Amino acid sequence: MRWTIPAVLVALWLVVGGIGGPLQGRLSEVQKNDNASFLPANAEATEVSELQKKFAEQQSLPAIVVFERDTTLSIDDLTIITNRTEEFRHNDFIAGQVFGRQSEDKKAVQVLVPVKPAGSQTTEQIAQLREQTRKDLPDGLNAYVTGPAGILGDFAKAFDGIDGLLLGVTAIVVAVILVIVYRSPILPFVVLVNAGLALSAAVLVVYGLAKSDVLTLNGQSQGILFILVFGASTDYSLLLVARFREELHAESSRWPALRHAWRQSFSPIIASAGTVILGLMCLLLSDLKSNKGLGPVAAIGVAASVLATLTFLPAVLALGGRAVFWPFRPKQGTDPHSPRSLWTRVSGIVGRRPRWTWVLTSLVLLAGAAFVPQLKATGVPQTDLFLTPVESVTGQDALNRHFPGGTGSPAVIIAPAGSDTAAKARNVNGVVDVQQNPRVVDGMVELRATLSNQADSAEAVATLRELRSTLDAKVGGVTAIQVDVRDTARRDLRTIIPVVLLVIFVVLALLLRALLAPVLLIATVVLSFAATLGVAALVFDHVLDFPGADPSVPLFAFVFLVALGIDYNIFLMTRVREESLVHGTRAGTLRGLTVTGGVITSAGVVLAATFAALSVLPLLFLAQIAFLVAFGVLLDTLLVRSLLVPALAFDIGGRVWWPARFPADGRSTPEVRTG
Repeated sequence: MRWTIPAVLVALWLVVGGIGGPLQGRLSEVQKNDNASFLPANAEATEVSELQKKFAEQQSLPAIVVFERDTTLSIDDLTIITNRTEEFRHNDFIAGQVFGRQSEDKKAVQVLVPVKPAGSQTTEQIAQLREQTRKDLPDGLNAYVTGPAGILGDFAKAFDGIDGLLLGVTAIVVAVILVIVYRSPILPFVVLVNAGLALSAAVLVVYGLAKSDVLTLNGQSQGILFILVFGASTDYSLLLVARFREELHAESSRWPALRHAWRQSFSPIIASAGTVILGLMCLLLSDLKSNKGLGPVAAIGVAASVLATLTFLPAVLALGGRAVFWPFRPKQGTDPHSPRSLWTRVSGIVGRRPRWTWVLTSLVLLAGAAFVPQLKATGVPQTDLFLTPVESVTGQDALNRHFPGGTGSPAVIIAPAGSDTAAKARNVNGVVDVQQNPRVVDGMVELRATLSNQADSAEAVATLRELRSTLDAKVGGVTAIQVDVRDTARRDLRTIIPVVLLVIFVVLALLLRALLAPVLLIATVVLSFAATLGVAALVFDHVLDFPGADPSVPLFAFVFLVALGIDYNIFLMTRVREESLVHGTRAGTLRGLTVTGGVITSAGVVLAATFAALSVLPLLFLAQIAFLVAFGVLLDTLLVRSLLVPALAFDIGGRVWWPARFPADGRSTPEVRTG
């Protein structure tokens, strides 16, 4: 059975890989990337979107085609544009009337093309429209497709090939790091296969749930899923492999070594994964559909990572034994931890100067946290989300040169029929025109207010807020969606963070059977998170020159950094507690730091590198998440877990386990204070 069970487990996982692997390329089929799919059901923009359906025969998403010349458009130009507009009407994806108008300076024409909402097919529709628009244009006459449909098409295109690109970059980065760490060509391959199979299992579940509309999947969630599975499964694999390697130095047979390694790794891996999963599931408290979707999507990924690491990986290690470490196979009777190793020296520094160590590292983190107020996370225009040139942004700039910025993306007002709402709306600063739909439905009319500024600009947002405060009506549209998404994201930040901290505290208290240690661990990770935000503010503003950040960025960074940062503290402190039962808290702290230093640092570097891979996608949100998580994980790994936490534990001594009581040094049995 020692051979049969591992062989069966490997075969079962290969079947999972064979089924789930091909689905990775089909996740785009079940994605929802439009703004409306992000909104909560009770948002005003959502209510208006639902009411609009009563005034239109079919739903549409406006694309705006802009024809532009540096000089006045010629008669031939206008003839070509008229013919092209007629051609647009014959496309099978058109949902409504196509019409155009010339600018006052006679240098441009804009054509409104209503496109049928088509989910994952939007990219193809916009590509076809662009090809049709630019066909055989005379020299000097430029054309662009922009508007909400154009932006959505470019946004979806940014995620094209996300599976291949991200997986390729991530696999290369992880393989290089693992080869350096283990100096073995076999073990990195095993760990990567484990990550790939975990991803296949996660994709299998996520695809089915998204296709059934049980959860919402978008391009961002998919990218984070891929990265998180690779990072988490590699982290857990490193912990199990390191313990197995350590046991092989003490055991002659692979079987007792693997059994003991699995048992000793099980609790920290389960606790670590449970913390991350519970933290991610707190996103279900969000009012934004995108956040609600990310929570279970990422949690499924972490669960799949744990399952693969505790079943497939041990099966391979059982079948391979010492051979998986070739050419540097661990030998029985040798010491796996050199007395001259880096982490022996680090633990020596912590033991000699514990108070100085935690005071200085705390001051470094506080210095970084001082810059948090400089982080601009109030939202950015959609056209600033792209880090590389895209046609929708170029087209919007052309539109702004010749027409009111809000052309094609009006504020939609649902008001009582016969009211003076239209007149009041025209008097609002930033509104240049108000048109009324002649249909009356249930005593209500639909008004469309064209704004003078670009629909996703700060000025348009101010106009939208004034419309809502002035009118006795419901106001929706593109700008309203932006406003409601940002407002909801800010509320989520205030609601979810305290819940995540409470959940993590409960998990740590149960795991460590203490109250003081969990408080200290959470405090160090929160301080690390604040320092990361402060450094990010400096980098985003003064190095990368980003225009700002979405309010969801700090929330996502918090959930990932606090949950993942606690991971490394769990790996460290569970080993410290194990050693403290035998050697006392102070000696146990130094021993725990020495034996876990290498594996936890390797895990942190791998996780940071995998999240950094998100930056290959040319989107502001993902680039910011990539920096925040990568930098924050390295800060947690190299400073917080290596110096701050062990120095605090050493300085406090046995009291760190309160209400359990451990002597500072010497062999002991923990006591629980009573009375």
